[in-house]
Amino acid sequence: MFVIGTAGHIDHGKSTLVRALTGIDPDRLREEKEREMTIDLGFAWLKLPSGREVSVVDVPGHERFIKNMLAGVGGIDLALLVVASNEGVMPQTREHMAILDLLQVKRGIVVLTMKDLVDTDILTLVKMEVEEMVTPTSLKGSPIIAVSSTTGEGLDELKQTIDKLLDSTEARKDVGRPRLPIDRVFTISGAGTVVTGTLIDGSLSVADEVEIVPGEIKSRIRGLQTHKSKLTTATPGSRVAVNLVGLNVAELKRGQVVTKPGWLRPTSMLTVRLRLLDYLPRPLKHNTPVTLFVGSAETEAKVRLLEAETLKPGLQTWAQLKLVEPVAVVAGDRFIIRSPNETLGGGEIVDTQVKRLTRFKPEVIKNLEARGGADALIAYLEAKQPIEIGALAAQSSLSLDAAGVALQALVEQGRVVMVGVGEHALYFTAAGWQEIIRKAVNSVTEYHRKYPARSGMPRMELVNKLKLGTHAPLVMQKLIAQGVLVEEGGAIHLPGYQVKLTPSQEAQVREFLQKLTENPYAPSTENIPEVELLNLLVEQHKIVRVTDTVVFSAAAYDEMVKAISEYIKKNGKITLGEVRDLFKTSRKYAQALLEYLDARKVTRRNGDDRVLY
Repeated sequence: MFVIGTAGHIDHGKSTLVRALTGIDPDRLREEKEREMTIDLGFAWLKLPSGREVSVVDVPGHERFIKNMLAGVGGIDLALLVVASNEGVMPQTREHMAILDLLQVKRGIVVLTMKDLVDTDILTLVKMEVEEMVTPTSLKGSPIIAVSSTTGEGLDELKQTIDKLLDSTEARKDVGRPRLPIDRVFTISGAGTVVTGTLIDGSLSVADEVEIVPGEIKSRIRGLQTHKSKLTTATPGSRVAVNLVGLNVAELKRGQVVTKPGWLRPTSMLTVRLRLLDYLPRPLKHNTPVTLFVGSAETEAKVRLLEAETLKPGLQTWAQLKLVEPVAVVAGDRFIIRSPNETLGGGEIVDTQVKRLTRFKPEVIKNLEARGGADALIAYLEAKQPIEIGALAAQSSLSLDAAGVALQALVEQGRVVMVGVGEHALYFTAAGWQEIIRKAVNSVTEYHRKYPARSGMPRMELVNKLKLGTHAPLVMQKLIAQGVLVEEGGAIHLPGYQVKLTPSQEAQVREFLQKLTENPYAPSTENIPEVELLNLLVEQHKIVRVTDTVVFSAAAYDEMVKAISEYIKKNGKITLGEVRDLFKTSRKYAQALLEYLDARKVTRRNGDDRVLY
């Protein structure tokens, strides 16, 4: 289904035209009827000669209600730019045309209303004026049709032309991520809270669990309607009324988005390609406060120009918008910025989940420039890596399937590295993965240099060095599987690495181990080596460190554990005194050994006795 939207100056007959075409009065508010002026969005629908049914959004033309116009015009497939034949192009005609151009609405018809009020010469002049206005815009070459909503003249031709243009209009894509920007919220007696909007990027069905963002409000779809007809499933491009379960109208507002849970994250910083309108009287300065309009949302923002201190009228640049309130949008969405009294410009969102970018940095601009080319995925990866396929697809406006195919091709070409498997696999550019390898090898090499007596770097210490966060398990697994690193006993070392002791350290170790064998069950507590050497001997299974001052050789410890276990099996228990006598040692060593065995769950204390655990 397609959506048609009106645009044009106040009192040029937009609502009257909609009424004449559809038989529906789009002015729903009492104030609108009293003032005979559209204030907020109006809605209707139309059956064309082909039998195709389309939605119609009627927008206000008064300059004070431009924000309401912007809430409805973003989701349209075809624009009806309405110009009164007896007045010609007026200020809001030009502003509405500029907005349609900034939003890249490429299908349109210029409708010259009130044909019955002018002669042929005047009508010809108005047509020439309109052609001159639309030629440099996205609506260049659009049909121009003169009509009279009063007599009906030209309406049939208009309907046929709409039909013809929609024949060559591509249907909205279903990328599996439905978004319904809310433009109205109201209550229906007996049904509850209802929101309306134009559905894009995916389908919604009755009983679907949904999330409203910003706000992260959870709900379920009780019912769907299009043109007052009930639906089980609404498809992209539909004007849809959604009946939501368990919500109050006070919880919802225009600008929020109804979607499937878990993927669309609100943001307060956007990276954009910004174009300034050419007829503005002055340039736009860095950090200028503006009002942002995107989808049906509106919020105050500041413009951060990334390439210059000012942007001249008619030019474009890379910029960031720092928002006062978060919005729920994706890369590829179009936007408009305004001052209190005029439309300034607009463009395309290229990134939504971003940090503050450094201004005047060539590599930043180079990456942004690549976002629109064949290497768009590589550019996104460079800025976001590591990233899962779901997040990458959402931020690059691709379907999951399309992103998967593109990534697989890049992996096969060696330009992208896949870490892990399935939907939670991580993706790096080849250069990004080499940087991870470089950092890991350098970190472990430095650790070996600093602690030559240690067998390796603790795993968590390396994870913290690499700043991997929740991605650590997959990345470490890949580094080890590739043979970049080796893990033994929780320590990470380089392949082929061996502990290298100094001659002095080797002599100290030999002397210490010899002393342990001289009195194995009551070893001397003097001349215990430094902690580094002790830990190395523990890792090499040559000693067992029972306390800071009690150390047994591994052979002596094994003998004692075996003897104690056999004694308990034979006698049912053993006491500290019996351990002391069994090994002809002192209470100090017997107690330290038993407490160590208790901690290792070899034995368990039962009063003054020990039993097997």
